[in-house]
Amino acid sequence: MFVKTIVLPVLGLLLYSLTSAAQVKRISLPQLQKRISNPDTVYVINFWATWCEPCVAELPYFEKLQATYQSKPLKVLLVSMDFESKYSAVKAFAAKRQLKCETFLATRRSEQELIDGIDKEWSGALPGTLIVNAKKGIHYFQEREFTYDELNKLYQTNK
Repeated sequence: MFVKTIVLPVLGLLLYSLTSAAQVKRISLPQLQKRISNPDTVYVINFWATWCEPCVAELPYFEKLQATYQSKPLKVLLVSMDFESKYSAVKAFAAKRQLKCETFLATRRSEQELIDGIDKEWSGALPGTLIVNAKKGIHYFQEREFTYDELNKLYQTNK
């Protein structure tokens, strides 16, 4: 009786939370552009890769930003720039880190096309962060690593 009433529901909830935290979807540039076009939401998009140490180090700050402002019109999107052949590795990475922000793997015909589509000034170096506030006409990209305080200030300045 104990197993049916207590253990099974707890295991189900645990499995649900792990799978919901670890979902990684593929996204193309046109899909991303459409996704971030809602004028009622401020988007903070982090471009990262599993092999990039500064990227991995700052991921918790993006998670914290989303959690801090969960009741605000803010969406933090994590876009992995790993090669598409590494999709399983990105999914495993996201699951292990229990990423809760929407997480994607960028699909692209060419690196340069994707980079130019994000920001013409982007060299392609990681990490990179884009903030979009369509209502205010803000499309601001920075090619650098952030602390939480810097990221929070970036959001506060552009919301």
